Amino acid sequence: MRAIYSPEPARGWLPWGVLVPFLGLAFVIAPAIGASWALEPFHLLDARGDPIGFDGLLAFLLLPFAATGAVVLAWVLLVERRALATIGLGRAGAAAGFVRGLIIGMATIFGVVAAIWIAGGYDAIAYAKAFESPDALKSMGLLLLAFVVQASVEEIVFRGWMLSAIARKFNVIVAIVLTSAVFALLHYAPGQLWFVTLNVFLFAVFACAWALRAGNIWGVMGWHAGWNWLLSIGFELPVTGIDVKLPALLVALTPHGPAHLTGGAQGPEGSMFCGIFFLAATIGLFASRDVGRVPAEV
Repeated sequence: MRAIYSPEPARGWLPWGVLVPFLGLAFVIAPAIGASWALEPFHLLDARGDPIGFDGLLAFLLLPFAATGAVVLAWVLLVERRALATIGLGRAGAAAGFVRGLIIGMATIFGVVAAIWIAGGYDAIAYAKAFESPDALKSMGLLLLAFVVQASVEEIVFRGWMLSAIARKFNVIVAIVLTSAVFALLHYAPGQLWFVTLNVFLFAVFACAWALRAGNIWGVMGWHAGWNWLLSIGFELPVTGIDVKLPALLVALTPHGPAHLTGGAQGPEGSMFCGIFFLAATIGLFASRDVGRVPAEV
C-alpha cells in the first residue's frame, strides 16, 4: 500500500478500495439529510433542500458540512486510526498555505469572470454597491467564515480522505478519477447541462492535482474558500447555482449571451472559460510534478 501525503502507517481498518466511494457518499448524504430534518422546523430550507434567505444560506453552509467533517475526521482517527497528516492535514505551513490559497482562489475566479466579461458574456450595471450598506458588508464577513467551513470540509472529504484512501488501495490516477466522479455526482442536479457537469469534474481534478503538487490540502482548502466567497459576493452572480442576494462588492454583472459562455443559471462555474481554466491549470500542475509518484510505501 502507498501513501500520497505522509508515510505514517494506518493502525486500524482501511476500507477496501471499491468501498471508499460508497462510504464517501454516505458520509456526505447522511449528515445532509439529518441537517435538513433539523432545519425544516425553522423554515430555513425549501422543499428541495435549498436555502431560504441569508440565514438559511448560513445554516446550509455550516450545519451539514460541519457534521460531515466531524464524521470523516472521527472515521480517520477512530476506525482507520491514521494521523491527520496522512489525509493532507500536516501541521507544517498550514496557516501560510491556507492564506496563500485563499488569495489565489479570489484571484482566479476574478480572472475567469473578467474573461467572460471581456468576451461579451456580461454587462456591468453598477460598481461596488456593497459599500453603501454596512449590513451587506457584515453579511459578507459571515459568508467568508461559512465558506471556509464548507470548502474546507469538501477538501477534507474528497482531496484529503477519499483521494488518499483510494490511492492506498489502487493508484493515484484511479484515485483522482473516482474521487472526481463522486464529487461531480454529488453536485449533479436533474436537467443540468452536460458542460456544467464536465466543469465540476474538471474542478475536482484540478483540486486533486493541487493537493498532490503541494503534498497537503491546506492550500486547496483556502483556494476553494476564496473562489466560492468572491464569486458569491463580488459580482451578483450565482455560485454553484445559488444567488446570495447581496449587492456586489466589486461590480454587478448581468449575463448577456449563450449559457456555454456565461454559465447560465449555474453562474461562471458553468462557463466554457471556467472549464478552460481548470484544464490548463491541471495540465500545468501535472507537468510540474509527477503526481503519479508517491512518497513512500506503507
